[in-house]
Amino acid sequence: MEMWDIYDSSKQRTGRTMKRNDFCLKEGEYHLTVLGVIKRPDGKFLITRRVMTKAWAPGWWEVSGGAALAGEASKDAVVREIKEETGLDVSECEDGYLFTYHRENPGEGDNYFVDVYRFVLDFEERDLHLQEKETAGYMLADQKQIEELAAQGIFLHYDSIKQAFEEAE
Repeated sequence: MEMWDIYDSSKQRTGRTMKRNDFCLKEGEYHLTVLGVIKRPDGKFLITRRVMTKAWAPGWWEVSGGAALAGEASKDAVVREIKEETGLDVSECEDGYLFTYHRENPGEGDNYFVDVYRFVLDFEERDLHLQEKETAGYMLADQKQIEELAAQGIFLHYDSIKQAFEEAE
């Protein structure tokens, strides 16, 4: 069973944990998720398309990410999620941490912090090994293409992470 740490409003671990997706968080409690933007030296970003079987935002475009496991550091979580979802190893890249944002979902018990990373990695398309249960394809997109997907309302979290693409110019 996957467990997540519970954090306080200062993003400090409380010493308590919760079961994955058992949204029981009270006001001022959070879990931690991570997102990893991958940029190639040619300026293209790796984005993936969510499988159509996803309950939330099926078929939308996104960057790799997910929840940090109990006891797992943020950077370790984003490296793991990228590896699981794309097959790419960013563990030797520079740190990549950019910023954190948070979401409050009153009454839902699902408040969370999101640590956003950007890694520059020189890779070939043949290096990709997509996780089939999560990913229905990929695109090497420039910032304009990503903005167009966002304008269509089919790029997950874009408004919260757009500076990760903008700062990369």
